[in-house]
Amino acid sequence: MRKIAVLFSGIGSNFEYLAQNLDRDNGDIKIALAITNNPKAIGIEIAKKHNISLEIINSSEYNNREEFDAILVEIIKSHNVDLVVLAGFMRILTPVFTSNINAINLHPSLLPRHKGVDAIKKSYNDEHGDGGVSVHWVNSELDGGELIIQKAISKDDLSFDEYNNNIKELEKSSLLEAIKKILK
Repeated sequence: MRKIAVLFSGIGSNFEYLAQNLDRDNGDIKIALAITNNPKAIGIEIAKKHNISLEIINSSEYNNREEFDAILVEIIKSHNVDLVVLAGFMRILTPVFTSNINAINLHPSLLPRHKGVDAIKKSYNDEHGDGGVSVHWVNSELDGGELIIQKAISKDDLSFDEYNNNIKELEKSSLLEAIKKILK
C-alpha cells in the first residue's frame, strides 16, 4: 500500500476528487493524511467525510515560514507517506520543506508560463491559443520544479467561465494521473 498526504488551503475540490477516485480504482494507493493551513478551509469536511486523518496547522500562528514548514515536515514524516501532493495549498514553501519532503504540485497553467497566483486568468488573457495545467515536483523555486505531466487545451471560442471550468476538470484528472505515474 502506497500512502500519500494531500495539502490544501481552501475548498478542496481536487482533494475530494482524489479521495473519491483513488479508492475507486487504485486500492494500492491511499490518502493517509490531509493537512490544511487554514482552520476555516471547506476541505476539512472532505477529510471527515472520507475518514482521512486530518491535521490543521494554522499558518498564522507561526512567526515565519520556516517555523511553519518545520512543523509541517515533522507531521508529514511521522506519517511515513510515500508522496506529498499539494492540491490548492496556498503557501510558498521554504527549503526547510523542499529539501526534506518529496512533493508534487498542481498548477493551472502551462509552466513556465504564469507562475504563482491568478494563473488561470493570466493564461486566458495571454497571447497563446492554448492554456492548460502542469503537475511538477516541488523545489525551492516557486512553480519551478521538474514537470511530471502537462496537458493543454485550446482557448478558441471559450468564454472565461468555460475556460476556467475546463481547466478545473483537467486539473483533477492530471493530478490523479501524475500520482499513479509516480507511485506505480
